[in-house]
Amino acid sequence: MTYLLLKYLHVTCVVLSISGFLMRGVWMMQESPWLQNKWVRVAPHIIDTVLLGSAILLAMKIQQYPFVQGWLTAKVLALLAYIIIGAIGLKYGSTKKIRVSAWLVAIAIFVYIVLVALTRQVLPFVA
Repeated sequence: MTYLLLKYLHVTCVVLSISGFLMRGVWMMQESPWLQNKWVRVAPHIIDTVLLGSAILLAMKIQQYPFVQGWLTAKVLALLAYIIIGAIGLKYGSTKKIRVSAWLVAIAIFVYIVLVALTRQVLPFVA
């Protein structure tokens, strides 16, 4: 698979993943029955598996690896935080207030991950 095709696959999965996360968060706040649909529970796992696989292949293709390159390490650690906080936001938060707060924090972490990817800087906010 060429670098460009792999990058487009990765970016497409990023867009699908965050779109689904945003949609599920809105449904969580509305207490929508849509959250109980099987495709809503299964699709994110498929998308995120392809996303992770494409990320690993991209890292191998550009020969930059987590715990060697600071920016990639930052992305991986932020991804772990995003997964944990996102799970609290969508499922494990004990109250709606906690779930909404965690969901918003997860979105902020996602923005950080994208900025790190675009700038290849651990602190993309610093010039």
